[in-house]
Amino acid sequence: MIIKKLVLHNFRVFRGVHEVNLEPTHDRFDNAKPIILFGGLNGAGKTSILSAVRTVLYGRQAFSRALSQSEYIDQLTALIHKGDGQGGQPDQASIELIFTFTQDGQESEYSLIRSWKKGQKDRLSLSQDGTSRSELNYEQCQGFLNELIPAGIADLFFFDGEKIADLAEDDSGSILQTAVRRLLGIDLIARLKSDLAIYLKRHGAETMPAKINQELKVLEDERKELEKIAERARFEADLKAAKIDLTDKEITELEDTLNADGGAWAKTRESEQHRVDELLEEKQKLEKEIRTEFEGVLPLALAPNALKELLSDLEAEVQVKQKQSFGKEVEGLFEQLKVSLNSLGREMQPAMELVSQCFDSHMREVPKDNVALDLSDREYRGLEQQARDAELNSLPRFEVARERLTQVEYEIDNASKNIERAPEKEQLQSVFDKIRELDGKRFQLKTEYLQSLEKAKGAFRKAIELARKEQKLHDKHRSLVNASEAVSNAQQSLLLLDRFSELLTLSRVKKLESEFIKSYCQLARKEDLQIRARINPNTFDVELVDEHDNAINRKELSAGEKQIYAISILEALGRTSGRKLPIIIDTPLGRLDSHHRDKLVKYYFPFASHQVVILSTDTEIDNHYFSEYLEEDISHAYEIIFNERTKSSSLKEGYFWSEEQKEAV
Repeated sequence: MIIKKLVLHNFRVFRGVHEVNLEPTHDRFDNAKPIILFGGLNGAGKTSILSAVRTVLYGRQAFSRALSQSEYIDQLTALIHKGDGQGGQPDQASIELIFTFTQDGQESEYSLIRSWKKGQKDRLSLSQDGTSRSELNYEQCQGFLNELIPAGIADLFFFDGEKIADLAEDDSGSILQTAVRRLLGIDLIARLKSDLAIYLKRHGAETMPAKINQELKVLEDERKELEKIAERARFEADLKAAKIDLTDKEITELEDTLNADGGAWAKTRESEQHRVDELLEEKQKLEKEIRTEFEGVLPLALAPNALKELLSDLEAEVQVKQKQSFGKEVEGLFEQLKVSLNSLGREMQPAMELVSQCFDSHMREVPKDNVALDLSDREYRGLEQQARDAELNSLPRFEVARERLTQVEYEIDNASKNIERAPEKEQLQSVFDKIRELDGKRFQLKTEYLQSLEKAKGAFRKAIELARKEQKLHDKHRSLVNASEAVSNAQQSLLLLDRFSELLTLSRVKKLESEFIKSYCQLARKEDLQIRARINPNTFDVELVDEHDNAINRKELSAGEKQIYAISILEALGRTSGRKLPIIIDTPLGRLDSHHRDKLVKYYFPFASHQVVILSTDTEIDNHYFSEYLEEDISHAYEIIFNERTKSSSLKEGYFWSEEQKEAV
C-alpha cells in the first residue's frame, strides 16, 4: 500500500481545503526516498494528520473506545474546524485519501472520501481505478476497507510514538496476537476452517431427510433469534456503560465545582468544629498545669544562675555561722579558764598570758561579718531540695506542657481558619443534592448494566446449547453426508488445518523472535544489547530474557526503552509478514534520550517501510538529524504553521529551516 494524497477539508485545525502529496519518489540513481516529513510546533496540527488517516479509513473504529451512534456523531462534529475565519464557522468536513493497494497480485488505485455535517452521520464514497464502487452501501464499503487494512493492525502502523510504548505493558498479548494472526496470515486458516464447516453443514442439509432438515431449521431459527437478543442486550449494556462513564464525569465536575466553592471545607466543617472543642478543652488543662507549676517550685528553675549564686551564698553563711558559734563556745570556755587560773595565784600568770594569746589568735580567724539571710540549717536544706526538684522535675513538666500548648494553639488556629473557609451547608445544598441524585442514577445504571449483561449471557448460553443440538443432529446423520468425495476431502482438510495452523504459528513465531532481536540490537544502546525474546505461540505474550536467562519485567523498563521495544516488535512484524504497509509516526522521539534518538534516526526511519510519514517537532527531528542523516531519504517535507489570529493551520513545503538558515546554523 502507498498513500499518494491526503485532502483535508475543514478538519480539526485545518480550515478550508488542504492537499498533501504523500507519494514517495526516487533519486536520480533510482534509489527510493521513503520518508515524508511533517514539522510543526506543539498544537500546530501534526496529530491531525495521523487522526485524519485513521478516521477516513476506519470511521467509528478509529476512536479509542466503542461508541454508540449518537456518540460517534458527536465525535465527528467535534472534528469540524472551529476557528474564527471569514464566513463564520463551517458546518461540514471531509477527508479524502488516495492510495494504491495490491491484492491478489493486482495493484489498484483507490479514492476514498469520508464526509459529514454537524449532528449527522458520515458518508462514504469509494472509487477503484477511477470507477465508483456505488454498489457498496456504507456498511459494505467499511467492511471492504477493513478487509484491505484490518483495524486491528492499523494501530501498529499508524501510531503515536509516545503511546506505542503501551505495547510493552500488554500482559495479555492480545494486541500482538491480533497483529500476528492477521499480518502473518494465520487468521486465514481460521477463516478457511469456518468456510469448510459451513460447506459441510450446507451439504449435510441437502442430503438429510426433510424431517431432520425441518428440525434443524427450527433450531437454527431459535438460535439466531437468541443471538440477536444477546447482541441487543450486549449493545444495551455497552450504552449503559457509556452512560455510567458520562455520569462519573458529571459527578467529578460537580465535585470539582464543590471544592472550588469551598465544598471540601464544608464536608469537614463539623469534624473541624468538634476538633476545635477538643483542643480548647485540652488547652484549658495545659494552662492549669502550667499555673500549678508556677505556683510551686518552678520559679526557682527559671533563673538557674541566680539560684546557683544564692545557694552558694547560703552555703557560705552556714559556714560563717558555724565558725561564729564555735567562737562563742571557745570564748565561754576561755572565761572559765581565766577564773580557774586566777584562783591559783600569780605563778599561773605566764600560763594565763599564753592561753590569752592562743585565744586571741583563734578569735581573729572567726568571721565578724553579719549574716544577711540568717537561714537555719534546716531552712537551707529545704531550699536546696526545692531547687533540685524544680530543676529535675518541675521544669521538664513545664517544658512539655508549654510545647504542647503551642502546638494546640497552632492547631486551633488552623482549624478555625478551615471553619471560616467553609460556607454554610445551605449554600451548597443544591450541589450536594445533585451529586446524591447522580449517585443514585449511577447505581441504577450499574444495576441495569449488570442485568443487560446477564440477559446477554443467558441468551448466548441458550444459543450455544441450541448450536450443540444442531451439531448432534448433524453428527447423528453424518453417514448420510460422507458419500461425496468433496465432503470427504473437506473433512480431512479440517483435521489437517489444526496441525498446519500449529506448525505455521511455531515457524512464524520463531522468525518473529529472530527479527525482533535483530531490530532491538540495532536500535538499543550498547549496554542494552544482552537481551533476547521468547514468544509464547499460544498467548503471544513476549518475555524478555537477559544474558543470565532471567526474565525482565517489561513494566520496569524506562519510557524510552519501552518505545524501543515496541518499535522493534513492529519492525519485526513487518519483516516477518512481508506485508508492505505505510508507517505513520507521530511524536517519534519525545521520550527518547540522545543515544536512542541517534539509533532510531540512523537505523529505523530510512528502512522502516517503503513509505514512512514522520510527524515531528523541531526539537525531535532537528537541523542536525535532518541534514546529516535523513535529507537524502526524504521525498517531501512540510511545515505546519498555526495562525493565532484565525486559529487555523496551513501547510507549506519545506521543513523548519530554509537553505540560508541551514548554512547559518
